[in-house]
Parts: sequence; C-alpha cells; structure tokens
Amino acid sequence: MIPSVSSGTIISGIMHQILLLQLTKHNYLHLVTKHNYLHLVNEFSHLAILNQNVVAEQLCAFFFFYPAGEDQQHRGEPCGPLLLRISASWCPPCRRFTPKLIELYKELASQGKSFEVVFVSGDQDEEAFNAYFGKMPWLAVPFSDSEGREGLDGRFKVSGIPHLVILDAKTGEVYTEDGVEFVSEYGVEAYPFTPERINELKEQEKAAKDNQTIQSVLGTSTRDYLISNKGDKVPISELEGKYVGLCFVVGGYGPVDEFTAVLAKIYEKLKEVGEKFEVVAVSLDSDESSFNESFAKMPWLAIPQGDKICEKLVRYFELRSLPTLVLIGTDGKTLNTNVADIIEEHGFEVWEGFPFSSEKLEILAEKAKAKAASQTLESLLISGDLDFVIGKDGTKVPVSKLVGKTVLLYFSAKWCGPCRAFLPTLVKEYNKIKEKHSDFEIVFISSDRDQSSFDEFFSEMPWLALPLEDDRKAFLKKTFRIRGIPSLVAIGPTGQTVSKDAKAQLMIHGADAFPFTEVRLEELQKELDEMAKGWPEKLKHALHEEHELVLLRRGTYGCDECEEMGSTWSYRCDECDFDLHPKCALAEEKKGEEEDGKAAEEAPAGYVCEGDVCRKA
Repeated sequence: MIPSVSSGTIISGIMHQILLLQLTKHNYLHLVTKHNYLHLVNEFSHLAILNQNVVAEQLCAFFFFYPAGEDQQHRGEPCGPLLLRISASWCPPCRRFTPKLIELYKELASQGKSFEVVFVSGDQDEEAFNAYFGKMPWLAVPFSDSEGREGLDGRFKVSGIPHLVILDAKTGEVYTEDGVEFVSEYGVEAYPFTPERINELKEQEKAAKDNQTIQSVLGTSTRDYLISNKGDKVPISELEGKYVGLCFVVGGYGPVDEFTAVLAKIYEKLKEVGEKFEVVAVSLDSDESSFNESFAKMPWLAIPQGDKICEKLVRYFELRSLPTLVLIGTDGKTLNTNVADIIEEHGFEVWEGFPFSSEKLEILAEKAKAKAASQTLESLLISGDLDFVIGKDGTKVPVSKLVGKTVLLYFSAKWCGPCRAFLPTLVKEYNKIKEKHSDFEIVFISSDRDQSSFDEFFSEMPWLALPLEDDRKAFLKKTFRIRGIPSLVAIGPTGQTVSKDAKAQLMIHGADAFPFTEVRLEELQKELDEMAKGWPEKLKHALHEEHELVLLRRGTYGCDECEEMGSTWSYRCDECDFDLHPKCALAEEKKGEEEDGKAAEEAPAGYVCEGDVCRKA
C-alpha cells in the first residue's frame, strides 16, 4: 500500500530507512520526486531483487520533499542536471543569491526543461530552515537528516557558502562546483550547465567581442533603445560614431556618487567643446527607487533598470571594482575597460586628455608630476582658517609644527572592525618609532559618524587628529583616493608623498619601515636577501604536512600561520596556495629540533569570517 503524504511532510519509517540504504549503496545520484518515491516504496520488494545494474539505472542516492503549500504535480522522470544548493538563511551572500536562482528555476520550468534543485541547509535550527525553505520552489534534504547534509558538505569539501554543485542526475558526473558563478553570469543560457555548454558560451562571448558594435553591447533582441532621466526612449543607433562611456553605478555608494559628480562636469565640458561623447549608466541596483533617485542627478542616458544585459555587461567587461567607466570608440570597439582611475587621478582637468590616447596621457602624467612636485604638508593640511590639528585635550596644534617631519595620515573609524584590530599594532609601532625619531607623527582622519564614537576611538591613540567635522577630510580622501580603511599615507619631511601603502610596510617590517621611502624598502629587502642565504631551500611544517614548502621570492602575501602580511621571501606550496613567513616556518623547524620531533598542537575546529564568506577553519 502506498503511504499517504501530505504537503510539506517528510516520508519516514522503516521502509524509508531500508530504501535509503539501497539508494545510497549504489552511490548513484538521480532525483526521486515525491511521486516517484512513493512509487519506489510500493515497488521496493521488486526493486530489491533486481540486478544491481538495473537498480543503478533507476535509483537515486538521496530523497527530498516539497515545501508546504506547493502544488504537488508530477514533474516526470528526471534526466537533466541536478543542482545541489548548499546555503543558509543566516548568510547574507546566500540570501542575495536566492532570488537569482529562483528566477532561473521558474524560467527553466516554464520552458519545460528537465532539471531539479535541491536545498542542502546549513541552518542551525529547524525553524530557520523551514522559514528559509518555505520561500523556495524546489526540493530539500530534510533538516532532520543531519548526517546526510554533513555528508554532502564533506563529499564536496564545502568551505564557503553559497555553494552550488551541478551534476548529471543520471550518471552522478559533477559538471562544476562553481555553479554560483555560472548561474550569476549566464542565467538560463547556461542550461544544461555542462562543461561543453559553458565553453560554448565563452566562445560566443569571444566572438561577440571580436565583432563588437555599440548595438551588440547595449541592445537586445527586444530592446534597441536607451532611456533618459525624463523617461524618453533614445535609439541606440544615435550613439553610432560617438565615443561612449559605460558607467557602472550603484545608488548611494559614496565612491560612485563622488565619481559621477566629477564625470558630470567633464561630460558637460566635452559637450560644450563639441566632442562626440555620450555616457550610458549601467545600473547594478536591485531596487528601482534607488536607481531612479541616483539617475535623476545624471545628465546622460541609461539602460533601463532591471534589464538583464546589465549583469551580462558585468561579466563581459570583467568588472572588478567601482567606480568603473568603460570607454567605447567611435567604431564600437572597446578602447579602455576602465578610465575611472585616470579621471580620479586628474579630476576635472582630465577632459583635456580626452579620449585618453597614449600621447595625451603622457601630457596628463607630466602635469600630475609637476603638481605632485609642488605638494607640501601645508597644501595638504591647511585650508583657509583651518591651519591646525588637535591633540588629546582638544588643543589646537599648528600645522607648522609638523613641517619637516615624516607624517602618517591615518584614515580609520571606530565602527570598522579591521581598524579596531589594527590600532594596537599601530600604537605599538608608533611608540617604537617615536623612541628613536622625534621627527615623526601620525594624524588621525576619522570616518566616524558621531562625536562620541570619534572621542572614544581617538582616546586610544597617542597622536594627533583632524576634528570630526572638518572639510579637509574629504579633500584628503579624494587626493589619495582612499577606498578602504584602515589606510596609512606617508608624507616625507619635504611634504612629498613617499608611500600610499604605509600600512602594508608597517605590517611587514614594523618600526623598521620608517621613514617608509623606496630607499628604505630596498635596504630592508637587501637585508632579507642576505638572511635568506642561510635558510634551507625546502622544509616540512606541521601546518602543511601534505607537501614540502619551498623557499621562494614573493611579492606581498598573507602568512597562513600568524595571518600577518609578508613580502620578499616565503616558504610556499604552489599547489595548495600555502605561504609561511620564514620566521614562522623556521621557528617550527627550530622547535622540532629542540623537542626532538614532538608533534605540533592541532588547530581548534570552528569557522572564520573572510569578507562576505564564512569558511571552515
């Protein structure tokens, strides 16, 4: 007798346990819908005595169930790809990816494509699982089956979520474990997600770039126009024969807002002098009201908000950062994938170098060099009556007192976790430098949002600061193009910028990095090179027992033991992308000698946060 199953109910019982053993025994991934599962339960006694090869052609390795309230219509025998979606409701990147996958799921289903998605939850409790799963139109491994969920995590070595494994439901062949990337980049076009299909799409993109036109970049089969902020439709054909800048925008994102404000002035100037130039906004906003608010301030055209070509252009031009302005030539070919850096470096005056040929860029570079040569500490820190910085008690310290010193401009904020973590190190190294060099100071430039936060954070610092409400802060952030905090810019005794990445130098070399000049860095590298002559070329380490570590000359890297930055030399495993500071690697070797091979302690289990992804330690 076929057991009755209501919507949202897991099939269970001894029959399920026996059948599940048979399904997993064959290690065969194939989808069982509720309809088919009931059929298998009913026919199990027959299936159990079939030849193993026959069973392997009909059974799947796991069973799933539908969320409550879903229409339980029979989907037919599956034979397409199976997408294992490993995710959790507490993970913001997972929640951002869910709408994309739902859209793909519904579109493929409407086309009658054979496939299935299965949710493998990483939630901590069943209530969270049910709430999250209730929004999904696909199947799931039951939350109660923790062994099954953990088994999938282990099988696919999941170290971060969201994770999307795409495989052949019939053979179990894994097509890719980069499903999140493929779905985000190609959408339904990626179906059936095979390596052959992905390669085909990449070849199509290459061919499209080789034969690129402004129409192929901006248009679709159903849209041959752009829009103005007044709602007018402007034919894409009107842009033919013009230079076109594609400006990727996100409403409310400070760096983009600042960039578009400068770009608008350049745009108007180029129009004024008769240049054939147009800008097209490519919105990355998911919210239409946010896009409309930012677009209302722009004097140029835009691709309609929500158009799928916006995501395609992100992939097409390999967008890596914001702001980005792609420059298309009069023939429709790409001249430069990002001239935003040029505009940010030179500001409004960059219009004189348009369209940024190598000759004109050389002229701009010479002007920038001359401007930098005239830079002084006063030109950076004095603006009208604002000719001072402040000390701990709020006393005003004239900028003139800092002239002739090496000054670090410290961009930071209390609300920033990395800033709070970095501060103790900076204080320690500051005190070391001050013991030997009185001609050294730091000026704190805060990004805090209120006075109490500023005061609390500043109270932990032994140096000077600009007041919280100070117009000079915006000028300095723009001048040094500060995109992230904490950040340290080193100004030399003459007022010239000697390093825009003094933080990295300080993290690598400590107080020895003073005065942060190129000459000093070269001296430190020579010292390391001399020391390296006495280090072993290869060694083994307890943290990486799989392979030997090889001493290699490196650029900047992160040490996998102490998690601090390093440079110049590393003990490295290229195969595993594993690096150790020589001091960490050699300390382990010395410890091993002293303790006669005593095993190192095992690292504790757990998770670490790296940007947007939660990874197993």
